[in-house]
Amino acid sequence: MRSVLIGLIWLLVSIGAVQAQTLQSILQTHAEEVAKPSRTSVDVLLDSLTQSDLPQVPKFLESWAERNVWREKSSGGFFIATAADDMLTLQDVDTGVETTALPNDYIQIRPNGGVRRMIGLALVQFQLSEPDPVRRRAALDSIARRGDAEQLAPLITSLEGEDDPALLKRKQELVIFLTARFGDTAQARISALKALSGYTSVEARAVLNQTLATTSGVAPQAPAGNIARIIDPTDDPQSRYAQLVAADLAPAIVTPAEIRAALEANVVEGRAGGIPIAQLGRDSLRIQAYTALSDAGLVPPLVTPQAIDAALAKHVFYEVYNETDSSITGAARATLDSIETRVGWAQTLDLGLDGLSLASIYFLAAIGLAITFGQMGVINMAHGEFIMMGAYTGYVVQLVIPDYTVSLIVALPLAFIVTFGAGVALERLVIRYLYHRPLETLLATFGISIALQQLAKNIFGTQARPLTSPDWLGGALVISDVIQISYIRIAIFVLALIFLLLLLYILNRTRLGLEVRAVTQNRGMAASMGINPDRINMLTFGLGSGIAGVAGVGIGLYAQVTSEMGAGYIVQSFMTVVVGGVGSVFGTLAGAGLIGFLQKGIEWLNPSNTLAAQTYMILFIILFIQFRPKGIVAPKGRAAAD
Repeated sequence: MRSVLIGLIWLLVSIGAVQAQTLQSILQTHAEEVAKPSRTSVDVLLDSLTQSDLPQVPKFLESWAERNVWREKSSGGFFIATAADDMLTLQDVDTGVETTALPNDYIQIRPNGGVRRMIGLALVQFQLSEPDPVRRRAALDSIARRGDAEQLAPLITSLEGEDDPALLKRKQELVIFLTARFGDTAQARISALKALSGYTSVEARAVLNQTLATTSGVAPQAPAGNIARIIDPTDDPQSRYAQLVAADLAPAIVTPAEIRAALEANVVEGRAGGIPIAQLGRDSLRIQAYTALSDAGLVPPLVTPQAIDAALAKHVFYEVYNETDSSITGAARATLDSIETRVGWAQTLDLGLDGLSLASIYFLAAIGLAITFGQMGVINMAHGEFIMMGAYTGYVVQLVIPDYTVSLIVALPLAFIVTFGAGVALERLVIRYLYHRPLETLLATFGISIALQQLAKNIFGTQARPLTSPDWLGGALVISDVIQISYIRIAIFVLALIFLLLLLYILNRTRLGLEVRAVTQNRGMAASMGINPDRINMLTFGLGSGIAGVAGVGIGLYAQVTSEMGAGYIVQSFMTVVVGGVGSVFGTLAGAGLIGFLQKGIEWLNPSNTLAAQTYMILFIILFIQFRPKGIVAPKGRAAAD
């Protein structure tokens, strides 16, 4: 009976102890450490807090790290508090009950940066298992920014209860990253390093580069250890000798200013080093005087080029890995080489997609010109303004129809109608009187382009106008960490492909297309067969202008809509048509591809200067035309003879 009574008493005491276990009681046990935390001893308090399993601990840690914890002077109790209007709003750390008080009765706890970092590490253990996925994501972002060995264990523990597939994948990724850097055994780290070969992200490469971090050194002999490489000092003798001087392995080089100061300090009876002061204006005599002083032991000796070479030859310059285990650095190097090879191929493919995207834009801009210039031989310098008119048509439609998807569907045919009408008007009023007079046509259309630009400025102003794409065109198609392309560029590519097929159908399968080709090849013979050349010229010019207007809508989704936007495409459009082959749709396609890929390739070689890239591209095009004046797809038959 006595033993049963003792057991009941012990159980009641234990229950009372559990009930008495509060956050405030833990803080009071470590009161001095909470009030004046230090990085070397705060881990004892953090261990007590994390092992308590109290639900209020995470909030307290966050407040402590943000310096929102205050201590009452009289009682020594700790509160979560915010200051406003010369008052403190206090919150009990256990119950959350709020009160207000004057700040004079409390002391704000201000942990330093090192302590706050350790608090953050402890807080991660709670955040990784938070019910809110946003907070779990924030914890993972924190680990990604500042990875630490102590985060690995709680991260692995949190994998089991993670129900979000995206967060689970991210946690598994971070486990590999942290294991590669902080794994308990060499084998665990090597396995994680090999697993990184499946990644091409910047984070993965950063982990490998941290593992392969080196420290430069110099010694009379090659040291033992995990040597990364032996450096040839003759590649940069000046900096290598400076490294010797910094390591106290060689005397410093005496500068001309130091030589002059030494001579001034050792003037005796009007001479320095036995040479009269009046003669020390020559470098050779100053060196001679300084050498004399050096031989007398009055100044440090000069370091000659021969002495530098001898000192470099006597020492070994090296880089040693900070990681001492060669098997780990070997695995990291092999993985990094594999990743860099894959990244290189991915960058090449990404550059190819950029070139394809730019070629699509140039093809859209030039396809209308391929008809007016290629089929009709009319040099239309106002072609860019038809692109501008199409873009502004799309902008006006969006003002009337706020739904961007519907407005885009309406804008495409409406832009064709507007610019088709403008093209027909231009052909009837101006172009028809200037056929076979290229210089007058060029000057007239150039003047019209300036007039259209000014008209657009008067109507819409000089500020860029937004042509907003629908939400489903927002973002980018991400193929990998390196390869991605925006949906707008994909849409422009699809639009260019549609116009290519449509134009081929019109020219090859419709009566209008057959009549256009007939008039292009032999105007007189076509007229004798009952075809009206004037009507065909009008419709052809209108068709080319209408296509330019639709291209303006597509380009406006990608570029800024301004009155000068067409001028930025007129030169590339003419180059596309001429390089591809005048009068050929496939030639225009080939020309757009050549110019687009060429420009992106030159920009990749010289990324800091896009203007220089365009200049080099134009020079290349000029040389190309010298060797192939009729373009990539040369015309055949009667058209070639003309």
